[in-house]
Amino acid sequence: MNSHDEAKSLLIQATGKLGVMNIDVSISLEYPTNSEFGDIASNLAFILAKKMRVSPIEAADLLIKEMKSMPQKDIENISIADPGFINFHFKRDFFTTSIKNILAAGTEWGRSRNLLGSRYVVEKSAPNLFKPFHVGHLLNISIGESLSRLFTFCGAKVLAIAYPSDISLGVAKAIWALLHSNKNTELSVSVLGEAYVFGTKMYDSDPEAKKAIDVIVKKLYEHDPGDEWEIYIKGREINLEYFKEITHRLDSVFDEYIFESDAGIVGRDIVLANVPNVFERSKDTIIFNGTNYGLHTRVFLTGRGLPVYETKDIGLLKIKFDRYKPDLSLVITDIEQKQYFEVIKKAASLINPLWAQHSIYWQHGRLRFEGGKISSRYGNVPLAEDVLDEVKKHIQEKIINLRDKNHQAGDSLVESVALGALKYSFLRVKSGKNIIFDLEKSISLDGDSGPYLQYAYARANSLLERSGKEPEFENIPSVVSEFEKLLPRFVEVVEKSSTEFEPHHLVLYLTDLASAFNTWYSSVKVIDSEYEGYYLSLVKAFAITMKNGLALLGIPSPEKM
Repeated sequence: MNSHDEAKSLLIQATGKLGVMNIDVSISLEYPTNSEFGDIASNLAFILAKKMRVSPIEAADLLIKEMKSMPQKDIENISIADPGFINFHFKRDFFTTSIKNILAAGTEWGRSRNLLGSRYVVEKSAPNLFKPFHVGHLLNISIGESLSRLFTFCGAKVLAIAYPSDISLGVAKAIWALLHSNKNTELSVSVLGEAYVFGTKMYDSDPEAKKAIDVIVKKLYEHDPGDEWEIYIKGREINLEYFKEITHRLDSVFDEYIFESDAGIVGRDIVLANVPNVFERSKDTIIFNGTNYGLHTRVFLTGRGLPVYETKDIGLLKIKFDRYKPDLSLVITDIEQKQYFEVIKKAASLINPLWAQHSIYWQHGRLRFEGGKISSRYGNVPLAEDVLDEVKKHIQEKIINLRDKNHQAGDSLVESVALGALKYSFLRVKSGKNIIFDLEKSISLDGDSGPYLQYAYARANSLLERSGKEPEFENIPSVVSEFEKLLPRFVEVVEKSSTEFEPHHLVLYLTDLASAFNTWYSSVKVIDSEYEGYYLSLVKAFAITMKNGLALLGIPSPEKM
């Protein structure tokens, strides 16, 4: 039973005794910012007051009288705070037992069963092949990876997929540029990236180039053998290997790949089969008339009968639901694609309502860099690896400053801390809100950063190592510290993060926990103190919680820093 369960159970029983039924959904329990007001608080008296036509204070008093007549296991006292909040104070034994449970659970601490039996398909990345892997892909993967881990930790069976764009106008632009420059025999990721940029420029400025590129697009969709197809096959393999290298570096795993080329074939058949019930002909194209539903009107098949992105996304839905039969299909997208996916979801609902009912398009905000520009080799968006390397360069300086000046920090440690800095910055923000990446703040060890959490974890490990003793529970202080009170909340935060699809809840909790640990550690003597055994149990419980929490965010937890 967690800290919410007993309090909620008492409140439900009390409202029943007062003749107010079916109110359990209205019961909200929060942690007071000031622990003097209790360990957990409820605003139920305000809701009850309206139903019973009394003041919130009177309603709270009636509830407390009923609850005090009931048996209580972990609750020591229940009080009222103006103007009618009900505050629960827990016994010392509740927190001591919680610490014992954390130590016993270890890597399983925080695991929940609230999603047990669910099947989730999470689309963590949709990379454009023949196009550089930029920081936006890094953002998508970081969010998708954390959500996948949270869902799995809470009992869901999760299938992580990538949805590469392998045949498109962009691919044709790159292939044309390679043929035009005679670089098709020396293919590499950088050559393909340069070709994409050049091909895009020429498509927009040279009518002859545009005409030739449009021919290549048609050849690719028709799998027409020739030089274009040969370059396409080689380039696709090079880019897929590059994608796998980057995702391995990010510690992100994909169970399966579904390619746009396959989704396009499926989607085209669906669109044609649903004319005129869902789609309609407009001149030489086939469109979805979104204005009928207050949305945008979009083309689904071009005049040459070629599927565009919209058609491919419809095909992708059919593939997902036919192949995996998920309870939820989750796609990580940019906020600027919100209206686009509203059209996709509406069209899907008219073809197969199940697809729309069980699909969520999770939007993150726009990413902006602050405190120094990170250069970009292609276009105006920095590449993922360039961002990582720039952060690593700054991290190297920080770690050297913290350690022996003559000792060079290992690359694996620098890489781990750089990933912590990036992923924390991405995950600390609520869905839909813009993300500001400040290089200096992201690597700060003073709080509100990934390295701050990693350093707190490494500090706890160092303390346990220096002590050389095992935690014990023979001599326990009577006063429960604010730090200790935070530890049992971990499982509730994990559940909230998973059910609301919001990793930022976990990020904020771990930041508060690290801050509370550092404050507590600076105010007590742990080694050789009267309560050394119990204090070590708190340090170990903190290390377990931090390690498990960082793992759910996809952030490494170095043992030493």
